[in-house]
Amino acid sequence: MSQKNKPQEVLPKAGLVVSEKGNLTEILCKPKIMPLKSITLQKLEEMENRIAELSRRGETINIPGRPQTSSKPSQK
Repeated sequence: MSQKNKPQEVLPKAGLVVSEKGNLTEILCKPKIMPLKSITLQKLEEMENRIAELSRRGETINIPGRPQTSSKPSQK
């Protein structure tokens, strides 16, 4: 590298000087414990179990935003 491409060092006359020179070492962090199932998956399974239980009982299943349906087959 030529002398004119190298940036010039500027040292402050007062205050702290921070130097990053030295041995850089790896820092290991504490391992993170992750859940086996996500919260979303748990909620989805709870909903599916609730719908299955209501279907077994023959009760009406109310889903917001949809017309009310019954789990009983219609007689034709």
